[in-house]
Amino acid sequence: MANDDNREEGAALGSHRAAIDAIDRDLLRLLNERAAHAKAIGALKTGAAYRPEREAQVLRGLRDENPGPLSGEAVAGIFREIMSACLALEQKLSVAYLGPPGTFSHSAVTQHFGSFIASEPCASIDEVFRAAESGRCDHAVVPVENSTEGAVGRTLDLMSQTPLTIVGEIKLRVQQQLLAKAAALEAVTKVYAHAQSLAQCVQWLARHLPRADRVPVASNAEAARLAAAEPGAAAIAGEAAAALYQLDVLAAHIEDEPNNTTRFWVLGRQASARSGKDETSLIMSAQNRPGAVHALLEPFAKHGVSMSRLESRPSRTGLWEYLFFVDLEGHQDDPAVAAALAELGKRAPFLKLLGSYPAAIL
Repeated sequence: MANDDNREEGAALGSHRAAIDAIDRDLLRLLNERAAHAKAIGALKTGAAYRPEREAQVLRGLRDENPGPLSGEAVAGIFREIMSACLALEQKLSVAYLGPPGTFSHSAVTQHFGSFIASEPCASIDEVFRAAESGRCDHAVVPVENSTEGAVGRTLDLMSQTPLTIVGEIKLRVQQQLLAKAAALEAVTKVYAHAQSLAQCVQWLARHLPRADRVPVASNAEAARLAAAEPGAAAIAGEAAAALYQLDVLAAHIEDEPNNTTRFWVLGRQASARSGKDETSLIMSAQNRPGAVHALLEPFAKHGVSMSRLESRPSRTGLWEYLFFVDLEGHQDDPAVAAALAELGKRAPFLKLLGSYPAAIL
């Protein structure tokens, strides 16, 4: 009886494997057909090869039509890589990010652009901007805000000066890991991490490593590099850094907030067209008088435009003067948004559109 069961199981496995082999051959043929069409489109196009609004439309459509059993996230990830490989046949994009390799910024680049690009790590957010502004890189990816720690001030300050425009948005689920070459948690005497990561894990560290020194460094990838070379040291970083620096995960998901997410902007030199689900970001200033901010917000309410974010920053041009960073739902070419912006332009002493771009695909 057991032998009969084994034979039936072996026959069933063989049937499924043969079907998978046949499907793989079909997939290979279809992928190359897709790539040939992408290459032909690239030869016909006169503008930029990368079209963020087109990619967003494709990914949303595939996610919405997905019947399963693959998750929508898995489908989006697979097709992101397919589009990345096909785009590389037309033009291999170069993307600047806050390095070194293994940072969460690096993970955001891969999540958005796929693996078939040239990613360029930079030592500071300022350098990331310069790489794209100078044309050394096609695009830049910069952190904007974290759901736990708030806005990234340097990014917002530089957005008021840059000629670059926002062409995309990335929301990266940040899962902090404690990495080390130590065999046990009790052996850790020092923890390296970026200051924001230390803040995001402060309760976990207080419970599990109350006596360990906490040392802020420039990035989590740098923390991983230091931990790899120092006995008794650990780092807070992501899985990419663990693989890169050959560290073990002593504790996973140590962030205090389980939905910890960092938002990034993709910057470029050409504006994004409408994708059907877009956001618009801008900077404005207000006169120093009662009711000035209310007057600036009134056009959005009047034209039915939803505002998803309002952040103030010192203007650096005068004492107690501020700039306001605003995120709106919709594209600047949508009639309601366009009408609100036209009215706002007559009221705001300073107004700069930072860009309209496809909302992040989660």
